[in-house]
Amino acid sequence: MEARYQRNIPAISEAEQEILRQKRVLIVGCGGLGGYLVEYMTRLGVGGITAVDGDVFEESNLNRQLLSSVPKLGSSKALAAKLRAQAVNPDVAFRAVEAFFDRENADALVQGHDLVLDALDNIPARWLLEDVCARQSVSIVHGAIHGWSAQVLVSKPGSGLLHRLYPKDVPPVNKSSLPFTPPFCAAVQAAEATKLLCGRSTELSGKLLMADLRSLDWNILDL
Repeated sequence: MEARYQRNIPAISEAEQEILRQKRVLIVGCGGLGGYLVEYMTRLGVGGITAVDGDVFEESNLNRQLLSSVPKLGSSKALAAKLRAQAVNPDVAFRAVEAFFDRENADALVQGHDLVLDALDNIPARWLLEDVCARQSVSIVHGAIHGWSAQVLVSKPGSGLLHRLYPKDVPPVNKSSLPFTPPFCAAVQAAEATKLLCGRSTELSGKLLMADLRSLDWNILDL
């Protein structure tokens, strides 16, 4: 076992570590959630990672986005994710896609991946992601944050959970986010992703975890 993965054992087995090396994960979004997901999946040892984002860093990102810094303002988030991944674990085959996830590229981006991690910041793109993953039989680990709050669920192909969670008449909310909410949410997503990739059961399949870090209230709801 390589030294970089020794502390993963025995929380995951050596056989599971090798399984992770064979897996490919798509991370859609490289902002608040996505930056931490890139960090966790890269350090975990997932063999192939594709990160998608057409946005560039702006000053309002600096309070919470791991990949952002003052020298990087105006530069590509996807490219920053690739540079970070290469610095952390050059053994990971990392592909950066400097484009927004849309109807033109959605099918091609999902194709060939074992799991999708949702780090998007808008509802229509999440609906599209769930539709494409249903067609290609790929599960999604969804995460979203707002202020002190975070939510995570696992959408299996055909479940339509994101469509039910985000009906069309939901009004937009402000994008308030504190520095510690994205890493918390991404950590839960990464844990669920690890279970799925290793063939373990996940407690959030068809269920929604809602956590409030201000009150420390936790709820798991059936959907």
